[in-house]
Amino acid sequence: MKKMDNTATDSWIVDNNPDSSTVKNSCHPNLKMFLAALSFAYFAKALSGSYMKSTITQLERRFDIPSYLIGIIDGSFEIGNLLVIAFVSYFCAKLHRPKIIAIGCILMSFGTFLIAMPHFIIGRYKIETSIRSSVNSTNNLSPCPASSPESLRAGDRPSILPSRGCEKESSVSLWIYVLLGNILRGIGETPVQPLGISYIDDYAQSDNAALYIGCVQTISIIGPVFGYLLGSLCAKIYVDIGYVDMETITITPGDARWVGAWWLGYLIAGAITLMSAVPFWFLPKSLPMPVEKHDTNCTPEQTRFIKDSPGLKHKFRPEEPANLHLMASEFVPTLKSLLGNPVYTIYLCVTIVQFNSLIGMVTYKPKYIEQHYGQSASKANFLMGMINIPAVALGMFSGGVVMKKYKLTIMGAAKFAFGTSLLGYFLSLLFFAMGCENAKVAGITVSYSGVGGLSYQEQSLISVCNSDCSCTSRDWDPVCGENGITYVSPCLAGCNSSTGFGKNTVFNNCKCLAVANTQPGNLTATLGQCPHRDSCEKVFPYFLAMSVLSSFIISLGGTPGFMLLVRCIKPELKSLALGIHTLATRTLAGIPAPIYFGAIIDTTCLKWGYKMCGGRGACRIYDTSAYRIVYLGLTLGLRTVSFFLCILGFALLKRHIKKEEKHVLTNGSAELETLRKEENSSIHCEQFVLALDCNPDRETRL
Repeated sequence: MKKMDNTATDSWIVDNNPDSSTVKNSCHPNLKMFLAALSFAYFAKALSGSYMKSTITQLERRFDIPSYLIGIIDGSFEIGNLLVIAFVSYFCAKLHRPKIIAIGCILMSFGTFLIAMPHFIIGRYKIETSIRSSVNSTNNLSPCPASSPESLRAGDRPSILPSRGCEKESSVSLWIYVLLGNILRGIGETPVQPLGISYIDDYAQSDNAALYIGCVQTISIIGPVFGYLLGSLCAKIYVDIGYVDMETITITPGDARWVGAWWLGYLIAGAITLMSAVPFWFLPKSLPMPVEKHDTNCTPEQTRFIKDSPGLKHKFRPEEPANLHLMASEFVPTLKSLLGNPVYTIYLCVTIVQFNSLIGMVTYKPKYIEQHYGQSASKANFLMGMINIPAVALGMFSGGVVMKKYKLTIMGAAKFAFGTSLLGYFLSLLFFAMGCENAKVAGITVSYSGVGGLSYQEQSLISVCNSDCSCTSRDWDPVCGENGITYVSPCLAGCNSSTGFGKNTVFNNCKCLAVANTQPGNLTATLGQCPHRDSCEKVFPYFLAMSVLSSFIISLGGTPGFMLLVRCIKPELKSLALGIHTLATRTLAGIPAPIYFGAIIDTTCLKWGYKMCGGRGACRIYDTSAYRIVYLGLTLGLRTVSFFLCILGFALLKRHIKKEEKHVLTNGSAELETLRKEENSSIHCEQFVLALDCNPDRETRL
């Protein structure tokens, strides 16, 4: 017995001092610290990721690139994950996980700083405009000069011929730095989820693991709240604030050419991410484990010793030196074992399809609000942060509470996740009915006489009313006429003079307004597009309410669905399973979804901007009806496909559960028989000892 005690003490680090070897609380203090550190890391990475989403339109305009290229930049984060996810999930899972996470946070912060770097090496932002100054005039602007062959060529020259300094600007595409920075962010983010979640699941009691993971996931949803709010704040600030006189800026945050201080948010997000790395350096490689997780790994003597220790709920797992050669040789068989699980495989397929829908929808939702409902980028980001994201956070937390309270089984969790997703799907169908008509833009969506149904061509911008002006059809400098119609530029509106300065400029004697005017007026126009109709403003609150409700219902199944992934595989495969899941969803959803969503959205563009050095730039105005159909249709179409896969998944899961139950019953009978034999052997042994103790001849023999 003495030998057994020494063995147990050496292997499990057990002694009689409760402070050093026993933990009587249900949650070890270091586990609490790890939970707090991981939550902060989740918050930081979610903040920087959501801020990237909030700056999509700002980056499009600043670098004059289309949506599909922005999709490539956004998907580059997943490319960074792809480069190292398999290595990190398998090899780093057996190393010092907290320190690996700390290194990842540092890489994330460096990548975030790199994204902001182009602002400090690129020139000042030049606003695309067709307004030219008149030197000798009481009016400071002359939008419509006299037409002549020379002036006509001069009018088109800014859009066709390279201007001075163009070679320097076009020598390098500075958005490449944004791409590389986002790749570095993806590399740094890789260890946070698989290593963090597996660390919690290893050292937390089984009953509490779902709640802890739900809390971490909920806090990770709070990060986007602040990310979108930060995006809203920075979108209000002009990109070159401090370097230009704001009185000379003629555009507002609602203008399609406005670029906010996108770089400022990346500096803030990078600093927060850097701070999140600090706590992980002070955490141990392993923590005390719950007794329930030792029973399958202990010898009978060790198990009996643990169970007989009063008040003991946690024990330290013995640390073994990492054998990289052995780990490498076991990788392929382990991967085959994981992918040989049909439930896990169909789960991967379902989540890949649903993530395509989710990522594409979330990436371009602020832009959809801007273009469809006429909101500024700042307001769209504010609404995402204050209304939509909190609903998702509440839904995920509530899902974790429901799973813990009702102790949902694997099948119960699957049914709950499927039911909430299906209900949210039906609610989302109502978005098709919450549309707005296209904005009235002369020569693009309506004719100069105000008649709709126009098929846009570049030549349609030229009309009799502006044919006397040397207007270029490539510029985008919109003005709003008194008749409620937007004109692409003051020149194309036929305006002959202007008064005022900066944002207060008013254009007078606009001949094209007379074509569509049913009543005589002053024929004046002001800077910027005309606001959307009142009917669209009335629909927008209903869109927000339905968006919040559907987001909450869908996110209710988030935590149960995630726990389904963890519980349908062997415990020793958890880290690898989470890593492969992350790898698959990011490779097949995170990378392609923003690209093909952006490419399809680009097909609905009606008017493209042009770069200073020539070539197509960012889109200025979309066909909102077509945008709504392709955006919502693609989102809901992908989710429809996922539901058919779910039906197959339920059949496989049911068969898997029956197989496990049969396996447990078979092994249980064998184990019961073994225990009975051990008990009988123990009884015979005790009877023999008692017989020796009671034998009167014993003392004589000794």
